[in-house]
Amino acid sequence: MSKSLVAYFSASGITKKVAVRLAASIGADVFEIKPQKPYTDADLRWTNPLARCNREKIGRKDVPIDDTISNIAKYDTMYLGFPIWYYAAPNIIQTFLKQYDMSNMRIALFATSGGSDIGKTKDKLKLYLSPGAKIIGARLFNPNTAEDELKSWANSLI
Repeated sequence: MSKSLVAYFSASGITKKVAVRLAASIGADVFEIKPQKPYTDADLRWTNPLARCNREKIGRKDVPIDDTISNIAKYDTMYLGFPIWYYAAPNIIQTFLKQYDMSNMRIALFATSGGSDIGKTKDKLKLYLSPGAKIIGARLFNPNTAEDELKSWANSLI
């Protein structure tokens, strides 16, 4: 029997809406990827070159994560969600992928964005995967995407 996990990072709550709806539609467990130091509104103000989000991205810094998944090996499929920052996943997603052995896991990426598309995010994240892990799909969703559409997408990847 396959076991699925929806893991997500959501700085403002938008990606969380999609993640919770997706998990409910496919009966998956849920894990929120939270930074040890939560982001403030000032940290997320991308128009300020000194904002934390800019310093992390430009400096290619890992972002320490607050909690861990105790037994990631019990999952064979992970739906990994995040907002698009600078046409890519936020650095916390790279940190997350590097901290676990996800050998032979199937990973589907989903994202939200205020204006960017998912672009080459899939190719950029492949660099951080464990050997044998495979990205099986990547899609950008509107925060109001219906549960049945999310379920249909997830089922199309199996």
